[in-house]
Amino acid sequence: MAACIAGAVQAFATEPLMVEALAWPHELHTWESNRTRTVTCLEGYTPRTNAPRLDAYGGDPSRTASARGFFHTVKTGGRWWLVDPAGNLFINVGLSGVSPSRGSGTTRAAFARLFGSEQAWADAARGLLTRNGFNGTGAWSADAALAATSNRLAYTPIWNFMSAYGKRRGGTHQQPGHTGYPHDAIFVFDPAFEAFAGEHAKQLAAHKDDPWLLGHFSDNELPFKRNTIDNFLALDTNEHGYAAARHWLARRHGTDAAPDTITDEDRCAFLECVADRYFSIVSKAIRRHDPNHLYLGCRFYSDEKTIPAVFRAAGRHADVVSVNLYLQWTPDASWLANWERWSGKPVLITEFYAKGVDSGMANESGAGFLVKTQRDRGLFYQNFTLGLLASKVCVGWHLFKYADNDPENLSADPSNRNSNKGIVTACYDVHTPYVDELRALNWNVYDVITHLDRAAPGAAAGDPPAAH
Repeated sequence: MAACIAGAVQAFATEPLMVEALAWPHELHTWESNRTRTVTCLEGYTPRTNAPRLDAYGGDPSRTASARGFFHTVKTGGRWWLVDPAGNLFINVGLSGVSPSRGSGTTRAAFARLFGSEQAWADAARGLLTRNGFNGTGAWSADAALAATSNRLAYTPIWNFMSAYGKRRGGTHQQPGHTGYPHDAIFVFDPAFEAFAGEHAKQLAAHKDDPWLLGHFSDNELPFKRNTIDNFLALDTNEHGYAAARHWLARRHGTDAAPDTITDEDRCAFLECVADRYFSIVSKAIRRHDPNHLYLGCRFYSDEKTIPAVFRAAGRHADVVSVNLYLQWTPDASWLANWERWSGKPVLITEFYAKGVDSGMANESGAGFLVKTQRDRGLFYQNFTLGLLASKVCVGWHLFKYADNDPENLSADPSNRNSNKGIVTACYDVHTPYVDELRALNWNVYDVITHLDRAAPGAAAGDPPAAH
């Protein structure tokens, strides 16, 4: 896929690096060279080579806002930030799936040999992250074990409201990377879903006073598709979703309205109705049992990335909009700007990665780019995250993920079977050339923001902050 350095991009002090990559699905593409920006290429910028002095949470003590004792958001000087519990501005540099790999005999043996206990593993994993500039963990992490380490990390649990309801109700199925629903129609109109959400959210109360909790994800990759009303009308006629779609269409076009009269405007309007109902139910349940922490949305991934209606619905209820972003070597600046404009909220990028040929793995599963070497994986990370920082609307990212897939774990999700996605192998060996490039960017996050904002200020320095 041809690379395009889009939007507010700094000039290079030297010629940018060129990194060869295959887009996904890999068999449908050829190797192409991508212009790749790193911290060493930014014009007029000298990267730091040691860890910055930050507060206990990883926030920048030189940039302050009102402290609330919990993470919250603020927009100041034209840029969105998180504010950590100490009142310092914060960018969430996170890693997803920080959990031990024990899905096969081989990985269980490696775990026993290297660590022997969950807590010993957690201490080692936390140390690896903090030494390399990560200040948080993403979804599917071993939050309880990591919370017992001496130096904690901000964490973001995922609660799976809709998928958990679907599994109890029946009718869901496994798709690569997420839960599948009949005709991609989530059960948001089931009368029982709201009661389930209220009950399901009770478990959040145990975490409501923890300052290290950054916020909650409600689900992963729900199907907010452009043809949602068509999908709902394809359900069995005894389904609540079918009845809701028919009723909505009748109110909009009359009782005799036929499915073939549906317009694109109707599709967007119904999709907004579905999304609004989901977000309103889930956010109400979350805030009833945890009023202190951020609601981070449900990790958009598909059609909705170009549909304003879904972001409008999310923005009415979530504090931050989360997006899993694949197939872009450099994040499209216009997309990021649209997401903030449509929702009125900042953005958190919750999945992205590249896989390396030199890992020796098959690398057939997963939507990340395929590159030649572990260093190239890190160069992709630098280029991608520099684009996020340049956008001014992104308050952080969660790299996918801690450990490579374990090819011997046949119970794994189909999208996580045989690919080099981790910072460590499935047997816990560190991909050092990859991690070296991650650290080079992570240590420079706050300094790079200063550099970017001086070069292309988005608002007067005296603009008052808008807290959220």
